[in-house]
Amino acid sequence: MSNSSGADAEGASTSSKNEIIKGLNEDLAREYKAIIQYVVFSSTLKGAEYGDIAEQLKEHASQELAHALEVARQIDYLGGDPTVEVKNAEYSQDSKKMLEIDLRQEQETIKNYRERIRQAESSGEYALSEALRDIIRQEQDHEIDLKDALGLR
Repeated sequence: MSNSSGADAEGASTSSKNEIIKGLNEDLAREYKAIIQYVVFSSTLKGAEYGDIAEQLKEHASQELAHALEVARQIDYLGGDPTVEVKNAEYSQDSKKMLEIDLRQEQETIKNYRERIRQAESSGEYALSEALRDIIRQEQDHEIDLKDALGLR
């Protein structure tokens, strides 16, 4: 009887691991999108009032690349294959709209990483949880930068 419950536990573990991998691949596709948008937006923002945030967006782009590398590494560690799919990047010629697009994306990313942290902890993947906590701290800093640039804080 104990073999049966061990198999069930192993099955649940594999199932939750697969769910985490699936979610992390969604997160990775979102990071790719963020990299593209930050690269483009940092180069195309117009207006003297956006000079500071344009420089911050360049830094955000390199941080998003670091996030993508870490998420891909975690997917590989869990036995999955990192996605090559990219979420559709958005664009606007209006500088304020560009920042609003980025802000919405950061908020969505934070929400998704919070869910991934919950999944990781409930599955006993504590190292993954810690890695995602580091990422989410930077994502929240991005959100603050964008809110400041938009005059929302």
